[in-house]
Amino acid sequence: MSRICVFAGSNPGVRPAFTEVAQELGRELAARNIGLVYGGGRLGLMGAIADATMAAGGEVTGVLPEGLFQREVAHENITKLYTVNSMHERKALMADLSDAFIALPGGFGTFDELFEITTWAQIGIHSKPIGLLDVAHFFTPLLNLIKHASQEGFISPFHTQLLLHYEKPAALLDAITSYTPPPQQAKWTELPPER
Repeated sequence: MSRICVFAGSNPGVRPAFTEVAQELGRELAARNIGLVYGGGRLGLMGAIADATMAAGGEVTGVLPEGLFQREVAHENITKLYTVNSMHERKALMADLSDAFIALPGGFGTFDELFEITTWAQIGIHSKPIGLLDVAHFFTPLLNLIKHASQEGFISPFHTQLLLHYEKPAALLDAITSYTPPPQQAKWTELPPER
């Protein structure tokens, strides 16, 4: 495990615990000699994890679409910053550079990245571990929604287990680094009749 991609909010959120856990995760990554791949911004939880990883002697790789430079404010004090042409290219490069994925609290962008990478695992594009850092139970409503979607027949019970979730960075990283991908299963809960 050489690099983990972290999806995180470009805002800090209302709870100090969100920033604290982002910083703790950054220090833990550096201590384990695991590089951070993230969205390249210097604000919010994105900036907090990048700063903490760098301060602890870790490697940080950012990926930022060129059009977001002014709005997201690029982090210029990291190991490497890639610029790409679109959000699609950003997500693809982040995925290519990473051995696993973690979501910190965030908004629509974080959810978009998390759901896309989870969908890719569901349909067999990758078999890398995906984790949620469930600080202050931020992701509990999302986990309940996934369970509900499964009960309603839209997600197989097998695929509800794609997301590892822990409250502490060390526990989540332990689970990710010891992860063994399960055998691939079909996405569909039922198959159409043969013609």
